Amino acid sequence: MKKNIIYGISGLIFGALVMLFTIYQMAPGMMLVESESKYASFDETVAKFEESVKAHNWKLPAVHDLQKTMAKFGNDVKAVKVFELCHPDHANKILKESDERVVSSMMPCRVAIYEKHDGKVYVSRMNSGLMAGTMGGIIADVMSDASAENEAILEAVIK
Repeated sequence: MKKNIIYGISGLIFGALVMLFTIYQMAPGMMLVESESKYASFDETVAKFEESVKAHNWKLPAVHDLQKTMAKFGNDVKAVKVFELCHPDHANKILKESDERVVSSMMPCRVAIYEKHDGKVYVSRMNSGLMAGTMGGIIADVMSDASAENEAILEAVIK
């Protein structure tokens, strides 16, 4: 009887360790999403993305040109821009509440468009739909809505 209990506990511990290792290995790939652009040109991808943002009634409060920023520090990198996307109605739902403000560090939503050494253009973003599933209440609702709308915006530029 004791032997069976020891085997059972050992099995549970081993299973938990395997599960934790698997989550640790998979988490980065689940939290960030990368998609290839429909367009061969970085500039065309950026232009089509900006058009889609406006067409979906979202705002672009800031665009960070990391290639230019890195050049100021003497570094030469391929083209990369990070776009801050905001929908004031969604932001207001979170920012007007004290307890929900904890997620303001993840606001506004960000999308990066960049070239890789393979010559292709890519679009990356946080998997906010997955993140929403770990939250509750207003945060989950807003993040789910924003995630769905961001994916609709991105349909204009990703394969």
